[in-house]
Amino acid sequence: MAFSRVFLDSDVQETRFYLSWLNSNLDVANRVNVEVVTKPETATLGELFSYMNQASAKVAWFECTSTIDDVVHGSGWYYIGCGVCHTKATKGSTTLMCKKCGKSEIVGVAQYLSKLSAYDHNGQAVFVVLGEELTGKKAAELVERYYQTRRFIVMVSNYNMTGKTQTLTVTKVLPLKAPEPEGNLGENVDEEPDNEKDDHADE
Repeated sequence: MAFSRVFLDSDVQETRFYLSWLNSNLDVANRVNVEVVTKPETATLGELFSYMNQASAKVAWFECTSTIDDVVHGSGWYYIGCGVCHTKATKGSTTLMCKKCGKSEIVGVAQYLSKLSAYDHNGQAVFVVLGEELTGKKAAELVERYYQTRRFIVMVSNYNMTGKTQTLTVTKVLPLKAPEPEGNLGENVDEEPDNEKDDHADE
């Protein structure tokens, strides 16, 4: 797994301003979503399960390309989550609250769960998909997704490394990458001949 480091030069005034601001606003620093700033490493399902069995494994995000072959029946449920961070909302006396955001009044959003059976050339797994995406989807629409290949951003959590499960949490479902155009696109562009450029310069 490749990691990046950022070095800050404390001799630069802007760096000192930023670090001073960051130290006085630790609540902002703690809200950074690691998922957003972490580039997932590409892996097959077999490589994911191999990684989870390593003693040195840590929580990480991977991108794997897999084909959906079934929706696990009887696995669907939902909860009301925070509209900002999607953490399960807590009921107050008259409002919904979010412990993670620290807000006493939030807008609740239904978060749905479904389990998809998926495979690639190297393994089979069950993906847990959480999100608003399933709102209003009929079973027929989910069945239409059978045998579609997608890119899944998968989070390997502590639960995966300590449990004996092959269920992986999906944080994003992406379409396949568009194929790269073949050939050089600049080949067919007609350039103005040199003698025409000279003619325009004389005018």
